[in-house]
Amino acid sequence: MELRAKVSVALKQAMKDKAADRLSTLRLINAAIKDKDIAARAEGNEDGVGEAEVLAILGKMSKQRLESARAYEEGGRLDLAERERSEIDVIEEFLPQQLSDAEAEKAVSAAVAEVGADSIRDMGKVMAVLKSKYTGQMDFGSVGPKVKERLS
Repeated sequence: MELRAKVSVALKQAMKDKAADRLSTLRLINAAIKDKDIAARAEGNEDGVGEAEVLAILGKMSKQRLESARAYEEGGRLDLAERERSEIDVIEEFLPQQLSDAEAEKAVSAAVAEVGADSIRDMGKVMAVLKSKYTGQMDFGSVGPKVKERLS
């Protein structure tokens, strides 16, 4: 089932269950996807955003909430930090399972071999391959230095 459909089904179920916190998070997800759809239509893509873009949206939302939770914890607002973490839990239900460090290393090795990368100038090509295959499954902020280390 497509991610949009999964979010829609979960949204309807949350309404039936009267789960207010879950419902608000699902509405935020839906709004973010629709916002990107509108932007894509303005650029001439009548179908809106694809599955990879939806995964990227969810990944970005999760990352934003993690940063907010850390900031709230540092500020002593544990109640707000807990709320952010509960939103992360809802968002991550729709993301694919994250790759372990060993699996990420294998993916980097495979991408380097696929591109035939041998210098740091090929880093963009390697990252493009990784993003096309593993969107939502790895944190590209932490994978970037691994790729850089491998190519230097």
